[in-house]
Amino acid sequence: MAAIERRTTELTAPSSWEYAAAPESRDIVSFDDRYGLFIGGRDVSPRSRSWFTTVSPSSEEPLAEVSQAGPTDVGLAVDAARTAFASWSRIRPSERAKVLFRIARVLQERSRELAVAESLDGGKPIKESRDVDLPLAAAHFFYYAGWADKLEYAFPGRRPRPLGVAAQIVPWNFPLLMLAWKIAPALACGNTVVLKPAETTPLTALLFADVCRQAEVPPGVVNIVTGDGSTGAHLVRHPGIDKVAFTGSTEVGKAIQRELAGRGVSLTLELGGKAANVVFEDCALDQAVEGIVNGIYFNQGHVCCAGSRLLVQESIHDQLVRKLKRRMATLRVGDPLDKNTDVGAINSRAQLDRITELVAIGQEEGAELYQPPCRLPEKGWWFVPTVFTNVAQSHRIAREEIFGPVLSVLTFRTPAEAVEKANNTMYGLSAGVWTEKGSRLLWMAERLRAGVVWGNTFNRFDPASPFGGYKESGFGREGGRHGLEPYLRFE
Repeated sequence: MAAIERRTTELTAPSSWEYAAAPESRDIVSFDDRYGLFIGGRDVSPRSRSWFTTVSPSSEEPLAEVSQAGPTDVGLAVDAARTAFASWSRIRPSERAKVLFRIARVLQERSRELAVAESLDGGKPIKESRDVDLPLAAAHFFYYAGWADKLEYAFPGRRPRPLGVAAQIVPWNFPLLMLAWKIAPALACGNTVVLKPAETTPLTALLFADVCRQAEVPPGVVNIVTGDGSTGAHLVRHPGIDKVAFTGSTEVGKAIQRELAGRGVSLTLELGGKAANVVFEDCALDQAVEGIVNGIYFNQGHVCCAGSRLLVQESIHDQLVRKLKRRMATLRVGDPLDKNTDVGAINSRAQLDRITELVAIGQEEGAELYQPPCRLPEKGWWFVPTVFTNVAQSHRIAREEIFGPVLSVLTFRTPAEAVEKANNTMYGLSAGVWTEKGSRLLWMAERLRAGVVWGNTFNRFDPASPFGGYKESGFGREGGRHGLEPYLRFE
């Protein structure tokens, strides 16, 4: 009898747990074969008569043809925004609030469609698009709808007035969320906008044009021009703009600042980062490991504030690294539309090449590489989640922004050494601190030169909380009451 029971157990016990595929339906979203520009409330064909194809990074399949806006197209968009500004800036603030509120509601109603579009065009896992990008995008419009008729309370004793036409350039890592970060406060303050999405991820911005029509945004208040870096350059150089808001690389940010020097155009820059995630020996270790994984492998590491430098107190280094490697082995890399996927596709071939190059350099410099066993899809652009140990501060992987799923581990002995190493970077966008001692957390936060310091968590955002950097991570803040000020002048 015992033998029968033992044999039955051997036959029925699974050797390992496998996740069945749980794909989100692609039928929820449909793309046009070709998209024009959104200018003055209408879809218009580009005067440049130039187009390019946007592709899905997970399959390399073409998704749609998109307009390549030239200088004439940019000029038409700025003119439309200038015309609309005359009326939009003068309507009752409570009416502007209603428009922003309607945008937020439409984003919520169409969230499933837009999440699928974001994952298809950008490669990020659907559970991130669905649970992070879309809810936060809607929340920003809700939040700034509330501020639209309270600007004089936000800045007591000052008379806030809108700037005019805002040129806004957003990156490819959070296309719709960065759009919301910029458009919501600009409109709440009475400005009109010309927005240029990234060349590799234009589709959710173009779908947002339809959201604007559905929400009855007055024509010309929001204009969207697509194209590569030359389109952004035309927009920055246009004499009719009053404000530039840019999120992207430090190199491009410096070029924009040089271009605007002496022109009297307001500027905010949110640029690169090389954030330190500092882990003390008294932390809740398993919680810290989850935070480390979220800090660097969320969105394939395509995050400007990613915790790409892990500073571990020497006494717990070996234990933490063992736990981290064990956790990395459970990460699922694959189809972005599969709800089980943890790490999606790299956004572009060019970005994959840069990641590959810097990882090879890290190995040449003597750092020790670990990558969990992982079968990558045959098509598309993919990179295995990676961690480097035995990293020196002089290594390029510890100094340069890789913008991919690559973590560098360094050690420290004392809090003072942790601060010194964390601040030893040209960037200053974010940091994380893991400790059970509240006094130590506050002591570290006071000394870290970073715009955002998370305590016992990482990559947490809220519309009411300002975000921005120091040093070569840029200047200005987005989010919160602070996010209104860059879109206002004061009399």
